[in-house]
Amino acid sequence: MKQALIQAPIFTGDEWLEHRALLIDEGRIRALVPEDQIPADYLVDSMPGMRLIPGLIDTQVNGGGGVLFNDAPTVDTLRTLGAAHRRYGTTGLLPTLISDDLDIVARAIGAVRQAISDGVPGILGIHLEGPFLNPARKGVHDESKFRRLTPEAVDLLSSLDNGFTLVTLAPERTTPELIRELTRRGVMVAAGHTAADYEQTRTALAAGVRSFTHLFNAMTPMTSREPGVVGAALEDPDSWCGLIVDGHHVHAATLKVAVAAKPRGKMVLVTDAMPTVGAELKQFTLKGEVIHAENGRCATADGTLAGSDLDMLSAVRNTVTQLGLPLEEALRMASLYPAQMLGLERELGRLAPGYRANLVAVDDQLQVRQSWIDGATQRF
Repeated sequence: MKQALIQAPIFTGDEWLEHRALLIDEGRIRALVPEDQIPADYLVDSMPGMRLIPGLIDTQVNGGGGVLFNDAPTVDTLRTLGAAHRRYGTTGLLPTLISDDLDIVARAIGAVRQAISDGVPGILGIHLEGPFLNPARKGVHDESKFRRLTPEAVDLLSSLDNGFTLVTLAPERTTPELIRELTRRGVMVAAGHTAADYEQTRTALAAGVRSFTHLFNAMTPMTSREPGVVGAALEDPDSWCGLIVDGHHVHAATLKVAVAAKPRGKMVLVTDAMPTVGAELKQFTLKGEVIHAENGRCATADGTLAGSDLDMLSAVRNTVTQLGLPLEEALRMASLYPAQMLGLERELGRLAPGYRANLVAVDDQLQVRQSWIDGATQRF
């Protein structure tokens, strides 16, 4: 169906356009034209009171809709994740597997491969957060699952052949050679859950590390005489940093300083979402322990953070209200910049001719009213 969306300001990723029609045909944005120049064969959909924004992209989604990817690494789980987060503006995501046995890693990769092949809406690839992490910065991960990276594991991590693969590892627990091999095979390597010092992190960056998972959390901090992982991340102009802007993981003042330090376009909003997002029940079980979500914070009984109860549009709102950034930049941090990180900046992250029709209609409170994934629409 050829569809023309009118009477809604359009944020292209660069600017707001008024009195334009956004034309969708065969899953793509065909053109942005004046509203009085819509071709006759397009069905017109008027959207007064709405605003159209690029679909949001979340590169760290552990769960949602009551399910955790680790518990059931299946296509059905991925459908549930995609549907749960779509309600909050996410039209593209990397389902994230936290540290687990390699047979579970293999099942997760197989599920993502099948989901992409089947056209499950929103699935762009996979994020493997571990198990190649450092017990000294384990967070809520199960250190009994941790292991060192081997050439055989590299074969597994690089086996997804129809989507993007992001691997979070502790660079001090492997070698620059294996990091180079992962990147040579098309895997993006992120540093996270790491006790590396500044020099080790710089060496890892030179070997191919290109991003940092939930900056500040589960990594060595920047201090006066030891810059740590955080200092290396903020100094490096080419890598991306994931930020959890939920008011719990990192203080707003710290995030403001980090955003100011890094070149524009290198800070990416993530949720680190757990099963409570999009679910009525605000608790779940992780490693046999019940995790409660209260006031948007997921934590164990001893107070250890266990992912988040955050959705992407809430992350955008928080970036505006807590960090004082313009809405336009917050939207870029949730759409254009992650698209660039994934190498999809010619497909996603903008509303422009030729791009995939992944977009969201929101009201003045940034509540989702309708979304499109590759042109297929759903109302809320």
